[in-house]
Amino acid sequence: MSNTIETTPENFRAGFTSFVGRPNAGKSTLTNAMVGQKVAITSNKPQTTRHTIRGIVHREDSQLILVDTPGLHRPRTLLGQRLNDLVAETLGEVDAVGFCLPANEKIGPGDKFIAQKLGGLPPRTPIIALVTKTDLVNPAQLAEQLLAVTKLGEELLAPKGFAAVVPVSAKDGYQVEEVAKVLAQLMPVSPPLYPDGELTDEPEMKMISELIREAALEGVRDELPHSLAVVVEEMIPREDRPADNPMVDIHVNLYVERPSQKAIVIGKGGTRLRDVGTKARKEIETLLGTKIYLDLHVKVAKEWQRDPKQLGRLGF
Repeated sequence: MSNTIETTPENFRAGFTSFVGRPNAGKSTLTNAMVGQKVAITSNKPQTTRHTIRGIVHREDSQLILVDTPGLHRPRTLLGQRLNDLVAETLGEVDAVGFCLPANEKIGPGDKFIAQKLGGLPPRTPIIALVTKTDLVNPAQLAEQLLAVTKLGEELLAPKGFAAVVPVSAKDGYQVEEVAKVLAQLMPVSPPLYPDGELTDEPEMKMISELIREAALEGVRDELPHSLAVVVEEMIPREDRPADNPMVDIHVNLYVERPSQKAIVIGKGGTRLRDVGTKARKEIETLLGTKIYLDLHVKVAKEWQRDPKQLGRLGF
Protein backbone atom coordinates (compact mmCIF):
# COMPACT_ATOMS: atom_id res chain seq x y z
CA MET A 1 0.00 0.00 0.00
CA SER A 2 2.95 2.35 0.56
CA ASN A 3 3.49 2.62 -3.22
CA THR A 4 -0.11 3.78 -3.65
CA ILE A 5 0.27 6.50 -1.04
CA GLU A 6 3.53 7.84 -2.55
CA THR A 7 1.79 8.53 -5.89
CA THR A 8 -1.36 9.98 -4.33
CA PRO A 9 -2.33 13.48 -5.60
CA GLU A 10 -1.88 16.23 -3.03
CA ASN A 11 -5.59 16.88 -2.38
CA PHE A 12 -6.70 13.25 -2.57
CA ARG A 13 -9.88 12.58 -0.59
CA ALA A 14 -11.00 9.31 0.98
CA GLY A 15 -13.74 8.39 3.41
CA PHE A 16 -16.92 6.51 4.21
CA THR A 17 -20.42 7.15 2.88
CA SER A 18 -23.60 5.40 3.88
CA PHE A 19 -26.66 5.04 1.67
CA VAL A 20 -29.91 4.99 3.62
CA GLY A 21 -33.52 4.89 2.58
CA ARG A 22 -36.60 2.84 3.11
CA PRO A 23 -36.55 -0.75 1.81
CA ASN A 24 -36.25 -1.10 -1.98
CA ALA A 25 -35.19 2.53 -2.54
CA GLY A 26 -32.33 1.52 -4.85
CA LYS A 27 -29.41 1.57 -2.40
CA SER A 28 -27.82 -1.74 -3.35
CA THR A 29 -28.27 -1.18 -7.11
CA LEU A 30 -26.58 2.22 -6.82
CA THR A 31 -23.72 0.69 -4.78
CA ASN A 32 -23.13 -1.90 -7.52
CA ALA A 33 -23.32 0.74 -10.30
CA MET A 34 -20.76 2.98 -8.57
CA VAL A 35 -18.33 0.16 -7.78
CA GLY A 36 -18.81 -1.30 -11.27
CA GLN A 37 -19.27 -4.85 -10.01
CA LYS A 38 -21.83 -6.75 -8.00
CA VAL A 39 -20.99 -6.47 -4.29
CA ALA A 40 -24.46 -5.92 -2.79
CA ILE A 41 -27.40 -8.19 -3.49
CA THR A 42 -30.32 -6.59 -5.29
CA SER A 43 -33.90 -7.78 -5.24
CA ASN A 44 -37.31 -6.28 -5.84
CA LYS A 45 -38.28 -7.66 -2.44
CA PRO A 46 -37.99 -5.14 0.41
CA GLN A 47 -35.52 -5.77 3.24
CA THR A 48 -33.05 -7.94 1.32
CA THR A 49 -29.85 -6.29 2.61
CA ARG A 50 -29.04 -7.55 6.11
CA HIS A 51 -25.35 -6.87 6.51
CA THR A 52 -23.27 -3.73 6.16
CA ILE A 53 -21.78 -4.30 2.71
CA ARG A 54 -18.93 -2.08 1.66
CA GLY A 55 -18.21 -1.27 -1.94
CA ILE A 56 -15.03 0.65 -2.79
CA VAL A 57 -15.09 3.27 -5.56
CA HIS A 58 -11.60 4.11 -6.89
CA ARG A 59 -11.06 7.41 -8.73
CA GLU A 60 -7.85 9.29 -9.64
CA ASP A 61 -8.49 11.97 -7.03
CA SER A 62 -10.61 10.11 -4.46
CA GLN A 63 -11.68 6.85 -2.88
CA LEU A 64 -15.21 6.32 -1.59
CA ILE A 65 -16.05 3.43 0.72
CA LEU A 66 -19.78 2.81 0.37
CA VAL A 67 -21.45 1.35 3.43
CA ASP A 68 -24.77 -0.14 2.38
CA THR A 69 -27.27 -0.51 5.22
CA PRO A 70 -30.54 -2.40 5.61
CA GLY A 71 -33.57 -0.20 4.86
CA LEU A 72 -34.58 1.82 7.91
CA HIS A 73 -38.12 0.89 8.91
CA ARG A 74 -40.43 0.73 11.91
CA PRO A 75 -39.38 -2.61 13.45
CA ARG A 76 -41.92 -5.38 14.15
CA THR A 77 -39.53 -8.14 15.22
CA LEU A 78 -36.26 -8.50 17.14
CA LEU A 79 -34.49 -8.90 13.78
CA GLY A 80 -36.08 -5.62 12.62
CA GLN A 81 -34.85 -3.82 15.73
CA ARG A 82 -31.32 -5.23 15.29
CA LEU A 83 -31.29 -4.06 11.67
CA ASN A 84 -32.29 -0.53 12.74
CA ASP A 85 -29.61 -0.55 15.47
CA LEU A 86 -27.06 -1.56 12.82
CA VAL A 87 -28.09 1.43 10.68
CA ALA A 88 -27.84 3.88 13.62
CA GLU A 89 -24.39 2.52 14.53
CA THR A 90 -23.21 2.85 10.92
CA LEU A 91 -24.46 6.42 10.50
CA GLY A 92 -22.53 7.54 13.56
CA GLU A 93 -19.26 6.54 11.88
CA VAL A 94 -19.43 7.86 8.30
CA ASP A 95 -18.23 11.09 6.65
CA ALA A 96 -21.43 11.67 4.62
CA VAL A 97 -24.86 10.13 4.12
CA GLY A 98 -26.73 9.57 0.83
CA PHE A 99 -30.49 9.43 1.44
CA CYS A 100 -32.12 7.46 -1.41
CA LEU A 101 -35.67 8.43 -2.39
CA PRO A 102 -37.21 6.82 -5.51
CA ALA A 103 -38.33 9.27 -8.21
CA ASN A 104 -41.41 7.18 -9.00
CA GLU A 105 -42.93 7.12 -5.48
CA LYS A 106 -44.38 10.02 -3.52
CA ILE A 107 -42.64 10.92 -0.26
CA GLY A 108 -44.38 8.93 2.47
CA PRO A 109 -44.31 8.36 6.25
CA GLY A 110 -41.31 6.01 5.89
CA ASP A 111 -39.22 8.72 4.22
CA LYS A 112 -40.22 11.27 6.87
CA PHE A 113 -39.35 8.76 9.62
CA ILE A 114 -35.83 8.39 8.13
CA ALA A 115 -35.41 12.15 7.60
CA GLN A 116 -36.24 12.71 11.28
CA LYS A 117 -33.62 10.12 12.28
CA LEU A 118 -31.06 11.82 10.02
CA GLY A 119 -31.93 15.16 11.63
CA GLY A 120 -30.47 13.74 14.87
CA LEU A 121 -27.01 13.12 13.36
CA PRO A 122 -24.08 15.37 14.35
CA PRO A 123 -24.21 18.68 12.41
CA ARG A 124 -20.80 17.88 10.87
CA THR A 125 -22.30 14.96 8.87
CA PRO A 126 -23.47 16.26 5.45
CA ILE A 127 -26.57 14.56 4.01
CA ILE A 128 -27.23 14.49 0.28
CA ALA A 129 -30.53 13.41 -1.25
CA LEU A 130 -30.27 10.90 -4.09
CA VAL A 131 -33.45 10.79 -6.17
CA THR A 132 -33.14 7.25 -7.58
CA LYS A 133 -34.88 5.35 -10.41
CA THR A 134 -35.19 8.45 -12.63
CA ASP A 135 -35.56 6.10 -15.63
CA LEU A 136 -39.10 5.31 -14.40
CA VAL A 137 -40.46 8.90 -14.63
CA ASN A 138 -40.83 11.68 -17.20
CA PRO A 139 -39.05 15.08 -16.83
CA ALA A 140 -42.12 16.82 -15.33
CA GLN A 141 -42.54 14.09 -12.66
CA LEU A 142 -38.82 14.24 -11.87
CA ALA A 143 -38.92 18.04 -11.45
CA GLU A 144 -41.89 17.67 -9.09
CA GLN A 145 -40.08 15.04 -7.01
CA LEU A 146 -36.88 17.12 -6.81
CA LEU A 147 -38.90 20.03 -5.40
CA ALA A 148 -40.69 17.74 -2.91
CA VAL A 149 -37.37 16.24 -1.75
CA THR A 150 -35.78 19.69 -1.33
CA LYS A 151 -38.79 20.75 0.76
CA LEU A 152 -38.49 17.61 2.92
CA GLY A 153 -34.86 18.54 3.68
CA GLU A 154 -35.78 22.13 4.58
CA GLU A 155 -38.54 20.94 6.95
CA LEU A 156 -36.83 18.04 8.73
CA LEU A 157 -33.10 18.81 8.41
CA ALA A 158 -33.27 22.45 9.51
CA PRO A 159 -31.43 24.74 9.44
CA LYS A 160 -29.15 23.37 6.69
CA GLY A 161 -31.38 21.05 4.64
CA PHE A 162 -29.70 18.68 2.17
CA ALA A 163 -26.09 19.47 1.17
CA ALA A 164 -27.15 18.55 -2.41
CA VAL A 165 -30.05 16.92 -4.26
CA VAL A 166 -28.89 14.66 -7.12
CA PRO A 167 -31.16 12.73 -9.52
CA VAL A 168 -29.67 9.37 -10.57
CA SER A 169 -30.53 6.16 -12.40
CA ALA A 170 -28.29 3.23 -11.54
CA LYS A 171 -30.06 1.16 -14.19
CA ASP A 172 -29.05 3.29 -17.19
CA GLY A 173 -26.00 4.99 -15.61
CA TYR A 174 -27.52 8.48 -15.58
CA GLN A 175 -25.53 10.73 -13.17
CA VAL A 176 -23.84 7.80 -11.37
CA GLU A 177 -20.50 9.55 -11.91
CA GLU A 178 -21.99 12.82 -10.65
CA VAL A 179 -23.03 11.11 -7.37
CA ALA A 180 -19.43 9.89 -6.91
CA LYS A 181 -18.13 13.42 -7.60
CA VAL A 182 -20.50 15.13 -5.14
CA LEU A 183 -19.75 12.58 -2.40
CA ALA A 184 -15.98 12.75 -3.00
CA GLN A 185 -16.03 16.51 -2.37
CA LEU A 186 -17.51 15.82 1.08
CA MET A 187 -14.76 13.38 2.09
CA PRO A 188 -11.77 14.44 4.22
CA VAL A 189 -8.35 14.95 2.61
CA SER A 190 -6.70 11.55 3.16
CA PRO A 191 -4.55 8.95 1.38
CA PRO A 192 -6.44 5.89 0.06
CA LEU A 193 -7.81 3.68 2.82
CA TYR A 194 -7.81 0.48 0.72
CA PRO A 195 -5.35 -0.85 -1.90
CA ASP A 196 -6.16 -0.06 -5.52
CA GLY A 197 -8.23 -2.79 -7.16
CA GLU A 198 -9.99 -3.92 -3.98
CA LEU A 199 -13.75 -3.62 -4.49
CA THR A 200 -15.14 -4.78 -1.17
CA ASP A 201 -13.94 -5.87 2.27
CA GLU A 202 -16.78 -8.36 2.62
CA PRO A 203 -15.59 -11.86 3.59
CA GLU A 204 -16.05 -14.31 0.71
CA MET A 205 -18.31 -16.63 2.71
CA LYS A 206 -20.70 -13.78 3.49
CA MET A 207 -20.82 -12.70 -0.17
CA ILE A 208 -21.50 -16.31 -1.21
CA SER A 209 -24.38 -16.61 1.26
CA GLU A 210 -25.85 -13.34 -0.07
CA LEU A 211 -25.63 -14.53 -3.70
CA ILE A 212 -27.46 -17.75 -2.77
CA ARG A 213 -30.06 -15.75 -0.86
CA GLU A 214 -30.62 -13.49 -3.86
CA ALA A 215 -31.12 -16.49 -6.16
CA ALA A 216 -33.53 -18.10 -3.67
CA LEU A 217 -35.63 -14.92 -3.35
CA GLU A 218 -36.17 -14.53 -7.07
CA GLY A 219 -39.79 -15.05 -8.04
CA VAL A 220 -41.12 -16.25 -4.69
CA ARG A 221 -44.09 -15.06 -2.69
CA ASP A 222 -43.91 -12.02 -0.45
CA GLU A 223 -43.74 -13.87 2.87
CA LEU A 224 -40.33 -15.38 2.21
CA PRO A 225 -37.74 -12.50 2.20
CA HIS A 226 -37.80 -11.88 5.95
CA SER A 227 -37.92 -15.60 6.74
CA LEU A 228 -34.92 -16.78 4.73
CA ALA A 229 -31.40 -16.98 6.19
CA VAL A 230 -28.43 -18.57 4.41
CA VAL A 231 -25.39 -19.97 6.22
CA VAL A 232 -22.27 -21.24 4.44
CA GLU A 233 -21.25 -24.10 6.72
CA GLU A 234 -17.92 -24.88 5.05
CA MET A 235 -15.77 -24.26 1.97
CA ILE A 236 -13.19 -26.95 1.21
CA PRO A 237 -10.81 -27.09 -1.78
CA ARG A 238 -11.21 -30.54 -3.34
CA GLU A 239 -8.00 -32.49 -2.77
CA ASP A 240 -7.81 -34.73 -5.85
CA ARG A 241 -7.99 -31.91 -8.44
CA PRO A 242 -5.10 -30.95 -10.77
CA ALA A 243 -3.45 -27.60 -9.93
CA ASP A 244 -4.61 -26.02 -13.23
CA ASN A 245 -8.25 -27.09 -12.70
CA PRO A 246 -9.14 -26.65 -9.00
CA MET A 247 -12.61 -27.02 -7.47
CA VAL A 248 -14.09 -25.87 -4.17
CA ASP A 249 -16.85 -27.79 -2.36
CA ILE A 250 -19.31 -25.41 -0.66
CA HIS A 251 -21.88 -26.75 1.82
CA VAL A 252 -24.77 -24.43 2.59
CA ASN A 253 -27.89 -24.47 4.77
CA LEU A 254 -30.92 -22.33 3.90
CA TYR A 255 -33.11 -21.68 6.97
CA VAL A 256 -36.82 -20.84 6.83
CA GLU A 257 -39.37 -20.49 9.64
CA ARG A 258 -42.13 -22.89 8.54
CA PRO A 259 -42.43 -26.21 6.68
CA SER A 260 -44.69 -24.49 4.09
CA GLN A 261 -41.80 -22.10 3.29
CA LYS A 262 -39.41 -25.04 2.96
CA ALA A 263 -41.73 -26.48 0.30
CA ILE A 264 -41.67 -23.15 -1.58
CA VAL A 265 -37.85 -22.98 -1.62
CA ILE A 266 -37.43 -26.63 -2.70
CA GLY A 267 -40.23 -26.55 -5.30
CA LYS A 268 -42.02 -29.50 -6.88
CA GLY A 269 -39.63 -32.44 -7.08
CA GLY A 270 -36.73 -30.18 -6.04
CA THR A 271 -36.87 -28.13 -9.27
CA ARG A 272 -36.73 -24.69 -7.59
CA LEU A 273 -33.77 -25.54 -5.38
CA ARG A 274 -31.91 -26.90 -8.43
CA ASP A 275 -32.60 -23.61 -10.28
CA VAL A 276 -31.34 -21.65 -7.25
CA GLY A 277 -28.16 -23.76 -7.23
CA THR A 278 -27.55 -23.28 -10.97
CA LYS A 279 -28.03 -19.50 -10.83
CA ALA A 280 -25.97 -19.02 -7.65
CA ARG A 281 -23.18 -21.33 -8.83
CA LYS A 282 -22.47 -19.15 -11.90
CA GLU A 283 -22.25 -15.99 -9.75
CA ILE A 284 -20.05 -17.70 -7.13
CA GLU A 285 -17.68 -19.13 -9.76
CA THR A 286 -17.30 -15.60 -11.18
CA LEU A 287 -16.61 -14.27 -7.67
CA LEU A 288 -14.04 -16.96 -6.76
CA GLY A 289 -12.56 -17.45 -10.22
CA THR A 290 -12.75 -21.23 -9.83
CA LYS A 291 -15.19 -24.11 -10.37
CA ILE A 292 -17.36 -25.04 -7.40
CA TYR A 293 -19.59 -27.86 -6.23
CA LEU A 294 -22.56 -26.33 -4.41
CA ASP A 295 -24.43 -28.48 -1.87
CA LEU A 296 -27.69 -26.84 -0.70
CA HIS A 297 -29.96 -28.02 2.13
CA VAL A 298 -33.18 -26.35 3.35
CA LYS A 299 -33.96 -26.53 7.10
CA VAL A 300 -36.74 -25.19 9.31
CA ALA A 301 -35.73 -22.97 12.27
CA LYS A 302 -39.06 -22.01 13.84
CA GLU A 303 -39.62 -18.27 14.46
CA TRP A 304 -35.87 -17.57 14.17
CA GLN A 305 -36.46 -13.82 13.60
CA ARG A 306 -37.84 -13.48 17.13
CA ASP A 307 -35.43 -15.78 18.96
CA PRO A 308 -32.17 -14.14 20.26
CA LYS A 309 -30.31 -17.48 20.37
CA GLN A 310 -31.21 -18.43 16.82
CA LEU A 311 -30.49 -14.91 15.54
CA GLY A 312 -26.98 -15.19 17.00
CA ARG A 313 -26.46 -18.64 15.50
CA LEU A 314 -27.54 -17.39 12.06
CA GLY A 315 -25.10 -14.47 12.18
CA PHE A 316 -27.30 -11.55 13.29
